[in-house]
Amino acid sequence: MICGVDEAGKGSVLGPMVVAAVGASSDDLFSDLEVKDSKLLSFGKRDHLFGLIQERCSIATVIIPAEEIDACRKEVSMNMCVARAHAAVISRLQPAIAYVDACDVNPERYARMVEENLKKKGCEIVSEHHADRTYKIVSAASIVAKVVRDREVRQLSQTYGDIGSGYPSDPVTIAFLFSYIREHHQPPACARKSWKTVSTMLSKMPQSSLSEFV
Repeated sequence: MICGVDEAGKGSVLGPMVVAAVGASSDDLFSDLEVKDSKLLSFGKRDHLFGLIQERCSIATVIIPAEEIDACRKEVSMNMCVARAHAAVISRLQPAIAYVDACDVNPERYARMVEENLKKKGCEIVSEHHADRTYKIVSAASIVAKVVRDREVRQLSQTYGDIGSGYPSDPVTIAFLFSYIREHHQPPACARKSWKTVSTMLSKMPQSSLSEFV
């Protein structure tokens, strides 16, 4: 078995990060599917492909909520947090080769980070930038991670109202975070408190306006 690994939500300020591994006998399994980097696909197309990938492949996912990300970042870098999660899903599938989307500026170093955290040694780690555009099996993992994370964000919206995509670049997310902190004097449980977006908003809140953050 080979597998592809990718994550969604690494840089978001609200909601979890989702890491997914997709296992298959070869990339040829996707020859008739238009799998590509999930960011290049529409919501409906991702959902459709997600169902087909589930039918054809082995899948492992890890959902890491905001508080766990904050706790991890107190001990290690964010890249190491991602590497540990990548290793966790690879360990579940136990492939011979794993293709991962490198989260470090140095792909070889990132491969070593993942290898060090595998429960069982012997899996070859191929780490490359933009692997989700090079290998269809990583594209498939990108789709799974994105669909699962979008579902998690929709569940959060049922609790908090519209929180947008959860990313700092999203005006809806920033407006929600600003309003919540102004009303409750603390960030919501779904926020990553170790993110600069949150700490800056907290420090400026008494005299700030929303226009400073959007």
